[in-house]
Amino acid sequence: QVQLEESGGDWVQPGGSLRLSCAEVGGRLDYIGIGWFHQAPGKKREAVACISKRDGSTYYSDSAKGRFTISRDNAKTVYLQMNSLKPEDTGGYYCATECPYSGPSDHWGKGTLVTVSS
Repeated sequence: QVQLEESGGDWVQPGGSLRLSCAEVGGRLDYIGIGWFHQAPGKKREAVACISKRDGSTYYSDSAKGRFTISRDNAKTVYLQMNSLKPEDTGGYYCATECPYSGPSDHWGKGTLVTVSS
């Protein structure tokens, strides 16, 4: 069974950077878009950055614009470069297919935790 596996979450001080990775493990998934969702403590999960498999076009949430960059390589991995991190970026980051319209029937990873604090 093909799965999405995230990595790269860590603790970082405000203003710092992290790069998250999401790898397709066990095969290849068929999807139109893939990307990252953020779930802050006590809040709903929201799309922050997505990329089209077909043409590489991207979507960014207002909070991510100018700070985060999504990219993918030919080795079935999607990256999220996060710069100028803020405490409100703290939370779980989940990779999912069909971003930003991902639903329960799409493929989701188990998430990686990012903590931004001093």
